[in-house]
Amino acid sequence: MPRLLGVDIPEDKRIEASLPYIYGIGPARAREILVKAEIDPNLRAKTLTPEQLNRISHAIAESKLVVEGDLRREIQQNIRRLMAIGSYRGMRHKRGLPVRGQRTGTNARTRKGPRKTVGVIRNKDAKAGKV
Repeated sequence: MPRLLGVDIPEDKRIEASLPYIYGIGPARAREILVKAEIDPNLRAKTLTPEQLNRISHAIAESKLVVEGDLRREIQQNIRRLMAIGSYRGMRHKRGLPVRGQRTGTNARTRKGPRKTVGVIRNKDAKAGKV
């Protein structure tokens, strides 16, 4: 499996489809990188030579893209900053609710998690007719 920036990219896919496995690189950026590195996007990842892999990593470094761990860290710092200043978005992050204005009366299950059913505890004597 070819390795780029500490990420194993799938070898049976075209390199154009394999590059988006790196966090922070999407399909459009993958095409830009391959044009800069002068590599055919239709090549399979397993057929790339070490020299071609090196050109790809240099193209990513030259375009000053923030990818993988650095990008994840930057996003987490931004969220922590929003929470620290007490902004509306920060409070929504803290409470685990949708941040971008979605409805919460129904749906929002991805952010809120599975439903917490509130049950009623019945009195044992109620069924016997004692109460």
